[in-house]
Amino acid sequence: MSESIYVRAEESGERIDALLSRCVEGLTRSAAQRLIESGLVTLRGAALKKSSRSAAGDEYLAILPEPEEAGAPEPQDLPIDVVYEDADLVVVNKPRGMVVHPAPGHPDGTLVNALMYRCGSSLSGVGGERRPGIVHRIDRDTSGLLVAAKNDFAHLGLAAQLADHSLRRVYEAVARGRFREESGTVDAPIGRCPSDRKKMAVTDKNSRAAVTHWEVLARYEGYTHIRCRLETGRTHQIRVHMAHIGHPLLGDELYSSSKKPEKGLTGQCLHARTLEFTHPRSGERMGFTTDLPEYFTAVLARLGTQTG
Repeated sequence: MSESIYVRAEESGERIDALLSRCVEGLTRSAAQRLIESGLVTLRGAALKKSSRSAAGDEYLAILPEPEEAGAPEPQDLPIDVVYEDADLVVVNKPRGMVVHPAPGHPDGTLVNALMYRCGSSLSGVGGERRPGIVHRIDRDTSGLLVAAKNDFAHLGLAAQLADHSLRRVYEAVARGRFREESGTVDAPIGRCPSDRKKMAVTDKNSRAAVTHWEVLARYEGYTHIRCRLETGRTHQIRVHMAHIGHPLLGDELYSSSKKPEKGLTGQCLHARTLEFTHPRSGERMGFTTDLPEYFTAVLARLGTQTG
């Protein structure tokens, strides 16, 4: 797993180990120092020293091993939709409802279990034994494309593209309400919600820069079909940003005032439709786009006639 840490003006001059331990949940300062000493914290591809200090505008990439709290996950023969695969990486169209990696409450049945069955020991170990191959994540109830790494070389190359925003991710979603403009950008920092640790929020406290670009695809009575492009990749970013501007995603019970299923859907209507990156070994620019899944098209059908 990788985390990018953007340095704000007021954080300039802070020691990197202190900055990491403050910005990354659950990371102690001694653990941050070990990451730095192992070369797992970089700035523009260059490893840092433990005594390095931050500078405003810099963005650091930290590769975070999984805490050793449980044994390694077991391979499971689970159906997965593989869009592309070679010796370095695999691109998967994750179904809605599947968790990406084992976590409390989800010890198995995850994408990691399925990848281990398919790829055997050929998955990167940078993210720790409980997240082999996982470069980035999408939520359980979000469907769509993500790329996993089969070796550490590919993992580090893809993680660097996450940090410099050259790994391009485009989503489609259905949001509540009618957008007045045709397109826009939400530039608002995201951090852990001060009042509810299960949620993220737009906040200036222990937050990181977050930018989402959106555009309207179609309007319906009370709802809008939108496309969102991530410039950054914070936890729940699209869900938080859309709720922040008054348009929570349809079905998103965590970030919406509505706690009842909408249009027959429980869980957010959000699909990672397009993924683009540069292959870490060949240097070739690669792009993948999926069809909207059945649950998504069913929601659009239930919304009725477009209103223009």
